[in-house]
Amino acid sequence: MKTLKRIAVIGSGSWGTGLGNVFADAGHQVTLWGRDTETVQAIQKKHENPKYLKGISLNPNLKSSSDIHQTVKEADWVICAIPTQQIRTVFKPLSSLLDKKWIINTSKGIEIGSLLRVSEIFGEIAPQASYSILSGPSFALEVAKKLPTAVTLASSTLEMATEIQMASATPYFRSYTSRDVTGVEFAGSLKNVVAIAAGIVSGLNLGFNAQAALINRGIAEIMRIAKTFHADPFTFLGLAGTGDLILTCTGPLSRNRKVGALLGEGKKLDTIQKELGGVAEGVYTAKSAFELAKRAGIELPITEQVYGILYEGKTPKQALESLMSRELKEEW
Repeated sequence: MKTLKRIAVIGSGSWGTGLGNVFADAGHQVTLWGRDTETVQAIQKKHENPKYLKGISLNPNLKSSSDIHQTVKEADWVICAIPTQQIRTVFKPLSSLLDKKWIINTSKGIEIGSLLRVSEIFGEIAPQASYSILSGPSFALEVAKKLPTAVTLASSTLEMATEIQMASATPYFRSYTSRDVTGVEFAGSLKNVVAIAAGIVSGLNLGFNAQAALINRGIAEIMRIAKTFHADPFTFLGLAGTGDLILTCTGPLSRNRKVGALLGEGKKLDTIQKELGGVAEGVYTAKSAFELAKRAGIELPITEQVYGILYEGKTPKQALESLMSRELKEEW
C-alpha cells in the first residue's frame, strides 16, 4: 500500500512544476518552492504556472511557497529541480534540514570546477541524506499534459527506488528502478552535450545519415566515460541512456538541441542564451565533461568539438572537419 508523503520541490520551472504535479496526482501533499513571486502566487491561487506551463491546470494538492527553509523542513522527501550549477548555492544553507531526508534529484550535469556529479555534490552538502535520481525521456510540457512518460529511477538501495517508484506511479507516468546511480547521472549529463552536437548537424543541414551517426557515436562516447567510473553498460541501453538521448537529440522541445541548431545556423552563443528563456545544461556540462575526460585520459571526440565551438571560437564546419578526418578504426 502506498504511503502518502509530504514532498518539497525545489525549483518552479517547467520540470519542477510538471514533476510536482505528478506526485500531487498520485495523492501526495506537494509544496513547490520558487524565487519568482508571481509564479509562486499563480500556482497557489490559480493552479497554473503561467510563465512555463501556461494554460495547463495543476492539481490543487500542488501548493507553492517562497519560504525555502519552511518548505524543506516540513517535507519527508525533497525533489531537486534546479540547474546543476546552482545546487551548492541553494542547498548548502539547508544542509542541517536535509539530514535523514530523501533527496530525489532530477538535475542533469557535472559541476564546473569540482567536476562532481550531483550525487557527489549532495554527498558533501548532506552526507546523512538518502539520494536517488530520476532521469529519462521526459519533456516537462508533455508530462504536464499527462501524456504517457516512462523514466529510470536509480538509488543505491533497491528498497528506496521501489518506494519512490510506487509513490510516483500514475496512469500517465511510470518509472523503472535501477541501482546504477553513476550510470544514470552520466547518461543524463552527457546526452545534453551530444544534443548540442545533434542540433549543430541539423543547423548545418547535414541530413539524417549524419544525425543518426552522431547519436550512435554519442552513446558510445557516454559509455566510454561511464565505464571508466564503473557504471553498468546496460544502463545506456535503457530509458536514461538511449531513451533520453534520442528524445533530446531529436525532439523540438529540447533546449540543448535548439542551442546547437542555432549555432549551426551561425548565431553566437551569447545571443542564443538570451533568447532561450531557460537553462541549456549541455553548455555547462560540455566544459565539465571536457575537463573530466582530460583528467581521466578518456577520448571524447564529440564533446571535444562541442567544447571547441562553445569555448574556443571554433566554427561548426571546422568541428565537422575535425570529426570526419579522425583516424579510421574499429567500431568497438
